[in-house]
Amino acid sequence: MQGVAGERPIRVLIAKPGLDGHDRGAKVVARALRDAGVEVVYTGLHQTPEQIARSAIQEDVSLIGLSILSGAHMTLFPKVVEELASCGASDIRVFGGGIIPEADVTELLADGIAAVFTPGANLTDIVDWVIANGSDRDSDALAR
Repeated sequence: MQGVAGERPIRVLIAKPGLDGHDRGAKVVARALRDAGVEVVYTGLHQTPEQIARSAIQEDVSLIGLSILSGAHMTLFPKVVEELASCGASDIRVFGGGIIPEADVTELLADGIAAVFTPGANLTDIVDWVIANGSDRDSDALAR
């Protein structure tokens, strides 16, 4: 998303934590974001929370989008937030999606996940959320 002169596009890292081997949804979201002008870095399958945090810092992204179908979201999503904090990168917001029961959404939000998109989420809603929430860190990075 190219904004005012001198601003760079929003950068998002899309990752598949854990042993989940199904990445179709992550690729669909990545494509929708790219089509909207967002720069997307896709890390591929089987990433550890540590790898995801390091990649996000190295790639200087504003947001991390996690996709999971394996049921390990209650462990892996908060672990990514913890890893970012331990690296001094708490300003990188994490959002997630996949097969996540509604009952878990409130707890994930309390654990620092900025947004959770469950099955059937509209791609436009995801793109709009990323655009609305991805520019703060990017603007701050320009001032550094």
